[in-house]
Amino acid sequence: MADSTQSEKISSSHGGDGFVDASAGQKAPSPDKDSKSTPQAASIVRELIYWRDVKMSGTVFGVTLLLLLSLAAFSVVSVLSYLLLALLVVTISFRVFKSVVQAVQKSDEGHPFRAYMEKDISLSSESFSRYLDTGLKHGNCVLKQLSRLFLVEDLVDSLKLAVFMWLMTYVGAVFNGITLLIIAHILVFSIPVVYEKYKTPIDRYVGIVHNQVKSVVSKVQAKVPGLSKRKPE
Repeated sequence: MADSTQSEKISSSHGGDGFVDASAGQKAPSPDKDSKSTPQAASIVRELIYWRDVKMSGTVFGVTLLLLLSLAAFSVVSVLSYLLLALLVVTISFRVFKSVVQAVQKSDEGHPFRAYMEKDISLSSESFSRYLDTGLKHGNCVLKQLSRLFLVEDLVDSLKLAVFMWLMTYVGAVFNGITLLIIAHILVFSIPVVYEKYKTPIDRYVGIVHNQVKSVVSKVQAKVPGLSKRKPE
């Protein structure tokens, strides 16, 4: 009886709704804006490389390709100097133009870049610490894998790395670093679209090649002593 009387009082005090909002009076936790930055950045990159917005992807592709071609022809210092100089010429010209227009029209619009100058572009200590922790985590993983490969924890994986490095010596003899970056840049903006369009036949042929390579590797491991991988304990 006491419990029913207490529930009736609570129900009447809340307008007879018959329930109590347990979260009433508690402030909902505000979403962390920084925690959403990484998924948003990944989504933006995905939209660019899959050409969801043709104009935006074309602009980014053209500008970055032009920058890489400039780095292939000139030094990094020259490219950065000319790039910053061009940016300054554009902003100074626009600033002078708006000042002349305001003087002729006798208007008081103020600085043309005021809206951009008032934006807070500072990096908070929490964001910097989080990015630093993420970078250290990935760096430690890379160091662990390198130590595992170069200290020959698994002979097969170390041999694969040796073969890959041997092939890269031939690639390096033909192409320099900037040329490889240009090729990689073109592939990044072309392969995802082609794969999305021809996904089924590509997966079929890749599966055939993967099975053949796996069969050859298993035969080599069976015939050569010491190449079989250790079974996990």
